[in-house]
Amino acid sequence: MNKKSVYKISYGLFVLTASEGDKDNGCIVNTVIQLTSDPMQIAVTVNKGNLTHDMIKNTGKFNVSVIDQTAPFELFKHFGFQSGRDSMKFGTPDSYKFAPKYADNGLLYVSAYANAFMSGKVVKEVDLGTHTMFIAEMTDGEVLSDKPSMTYEYYQANVKPRPAAQKKTGWVCKVCGYVYEGEELPADFVCPICKHGAVDFEKN
Repeated sequence: MNKKSVYKISYGLFVLTASEGDKDNGCIVNTVIQLTSDPMQIAVTVNKGNLTHDMIKNTGKFNVSVIDQTAPFELFKHFGFQSGRDSMKFGTPDSYKFAPKYADNGLLYVSAYANAFMSGKVVKEVDLGTHTMFIAEMTDGEVLSDKPSMTYEYYQANVKPRPAAQKKTGWVCKVCGYVYEGEELPADFVCPICKHGAVDFEKN
């Protein structure tokens, strides 16, 4: 079986936001899909290690901002390369450039570098081991621009910086450039930076 075949599936990229207590948070995901149109239902699959996952599980609601092709790498770095458990992704000067706004559900969404947003109210959860799929009724949504959506392929080809030459030898994450040193990469290894699994590593 060639696991790289899944790379041919078309993915979008999104900022998934949630809130609990007095803390707002968000992360980058590529697993948002429409399930039904009547009622309008969407689903998002989230890594259980993410703070955003726990917030959605505890509150039952979230927002999704659809990233457009003008988004800089800085947006992905801000929401995808640091943990909300030890950083503030909203309410800091760095976050203002992404123009966070409140939707009717009381949660923030990213309005800069996004062509649409959607609000979801969770109606069902599916436990997928390392991840949870949240199936939600869409309660709100707006088109913000007509700019084309960012796909994972476009991000890889045009946005993500090329990894600098590495002196380390081992296994390189094709998503963020992290290097795992060693001859053998454990099959269940998860990148500590971008949370992708062993399938996204290649030997250098």
